[in-house]
Amino acid sequence: MNGLNTPPPHPEGGGVYTVDTGFQRPAFDAAYLVLDAGEAAFIDSGTSLSVPRLLAALEHLGLARSQVRWIIPTHVHLDHAGGVGELLSHLPQAQVVVHPKGLRHLVEPQMLWQGATAIYGNAEMQRSYGHVRPVPRTRIQPSEDGELLPLGRRHLTLIDTPGHARHHHCIWDPVTEGWFTGDTFGISYRELDVQGQAWILPSSTPVQFDPVALAASWQKLLAPQPQCVYLTHYGRLGDVARLAAQQSELLAEVVRLGEACQGLDAPEAALRAGLAQIYLQSLRAHGHTDSDERLLEALAVDIQLNSQGMAVWLKTRQGAST
Repeated sequence: MNGLNTPPPHPEGGGVYTVDTGFQRPAFDAAYLVLDAGEAAFIDSGTSLSVPRLLAALEHLGLARSQVRWIIPTHVHLDHAGGVGELLSHLPQAQVVVHPKGLRHLVEPQMLWQGATAIYGNAEMQRSYGHVRPVPRTRIQPSEDGELLPLGRRHLTLIDTPGHARHHHCIWDPVTEGWFTGDTFGISYRELDVQGQAWILPSSTPVQFDPVALAASWQKLLAPQPQCVYLTHYGRLGDVARLAAQQSELLAEVVRLGEACQGLDAPEAALRAGLAQIYLQSLRAHGHTDSDERLLEALAVDIQLNSQGMAVWLKTRQGAST
């Protein structure tokens, strides 16, 4: 696989493959490859540093680069879409389909890069994200809510799903009866499974977290009674109704925490501590017996980012009420 020491794409059934993008750590960030009747689509891309892995996945499956018809980022956060422009440059027939509110950020990604740099710092941006290559305007198109996108003999359906970000859509696959959910349907790591049962948390990362819109998007996703969800962080999960119920409980606790921190001048520390306790209590109820330190280490990035996103939400909420 081009000399890369990476795992091969993992078959999920129904022509769907999970590709570990290598972002941050193994089994943290996924792109998905969907195949049907000689045509292929990538859903999410990881960062520009992930592109060799995605190309290697095509090679592993015996696919020509010209067989890729679509690249569909769920939203334009860089761990999902930072590699779209670089990937597109290697795929001569592919077209990018992105939420209309994210299109300009892929065509002219300077603002996207600067916003992420303000959060992570320049050194981390270079280490984890590499660069962002602009997408030519002639090779990108906005999605429409409810749009049917042909791929081989199937049609993928794209729907508007704000709450994590306003530039987020999810993609329905009728063959596997599953949603590619980006970050809308939360985050779940396999190292936190208990006896094969997943634990999941809602994502409130910067800067457009909206719990009301997020809960409404979950209802859209649950409406067709999906058999599975494909999370970017991480992998294919079944038992969707149980995961939705668990997330709903956690989201309610997150909102209560935010309300308790609403009046603080600098709420970030209180939000971090509060989220850590919410997650630990939920993990204990899920059956975890690891030490607090080990569990919090596994969730350190999420606690940091989710608290930052909540702080932005509280500031926006306060501004709307004045």
